[in-house]
Amino acid sequence: MKQQFIKSLYYITHIENLPSILEQGILSHQQVEEQKVSFTPIYDSDIVNMRQRKTTPNHDSLWEYANLYFQPRNPMMYRVIHEKNKKDIAILGVKPSILEKKDVLITDGNAANASTQFFSYSKGLEVIKAQWKVIQNDCWNSFDGSKIKIMAECLIRERVKPELIHSIYVADDTTRERVKSIISPVKISVIPESHMFFQPRFSTRIGTNISLIDGDMFFSNMQTLTISVNLQGIMGRGLASRAKYQFPDVYVVYQDACRNKQITATKPYVYKREASLDEELADLSRPLSTPNSIKWFLLFATKRKWRDNSRLNDIKEGLDWLRTNFEQEGIQSLAMPALGCGLGNLDWSTVGPVMCRSLHEIGISVAIYLPRERKIEPQFLEASHLLKY
Repeated sequence: MKQQFIKSLYYITHIENLPSILEQGILSHQQVEEQKVSFTPIYDSDIVNMRQRKTTPNHDSLWEYANLYFQPRNPMMYRVIHEKNKKDIAILGVKPSILEKKDVLITDGNAANASTQFFSYSKGLEVIKAQWKVIQNDCWNSFDGSKIKIMAECLIRERVKPELIHSIYVADDTTRERVKSIISPVKISVIPESHMFFQPRFSTRIGTNISLIDGDMFFSNMQTLTISVNLQGIMGRGLASRAKYQFPDVYVVYQDACRNKQITATKPYVYKREASLDEELADLSRPLSTPNSIKWFLLFATKRKWRDNSRLNDIKEGLDWLRTNFEQEGIQSLAMPALGCGLGNLDWSTVGPVMCRSLHEIGISVAIYLPRERKIEPQFLEASHLLKY
């Protein structure tokens, strides 16, 4: 079976391990111990011991296999970068020809999970292809199995040869230079790929408290995330659909807020959620706690009816309410999309100044996530345009 849909597989490691890996290959944990290879761990003992105890259908321990992911931006990676410094982590890209290696095993989820199934090469590729949309998704949840499926693995007995490693991905340009120094004189592509590390692709400062960001708002470190909604209780597309999928309780609260008129065209509603975001997003054998694990959601109406275009005046009045009431509501920092610029058909050149002037110097950090539907001309990202009164 051909696997053209698989462009690469991935291995997560500490950058201090790179010289050894580029010389000897990606080794199974058992090989690391038998060869007494010195290494810097990125996983805690709970994860390591769990994989040692888990066996394959052939009654081999997972320790006997090097594990590669089909999608590195997954719950395990989320956990690693929140427990370690992201600048110390590297993701190795491995050529998909590794799948044809003798004795390769493919899993339909995290290999250490009790419900995960193991498959041989041909059957495993069929399974991976069937769940490829889930594996390539930017989000997951604990309700439909996607949190496990996105961590599907390719298990290689003993080691992955170094010549099969085609690239090294890192969080930023600074880490790229550090890695090139560590692995010298080995020549291999070192690529900054912030999105893999749950980091913005681009960020710039406007005024004293506003950041303009190109990235995934759902992984923002702000306390409160803003969801653009309508007043009909429908979360069918865009950010609202993503919130409905990833956080079903947000959808329930939103519908109640619409029914009870707690949200209007000019008055957002704050859902003060108590569940830990980290526990839902990270692969956990024990609790993970970060300063921003509890997220609130600001439900901000940018449409009255879901088929309508957004009204700029409604957005202005909603921002006025926010500026007046954020402190009373307990909002400590705020992430917002470019309100009405996606499905609402407003333009950033008009909306950007309205948002920035309303939120500038309000006393909390604000991250505005730029629209990605169309290219923004550079002059519309300048403070001279966004903050000019």
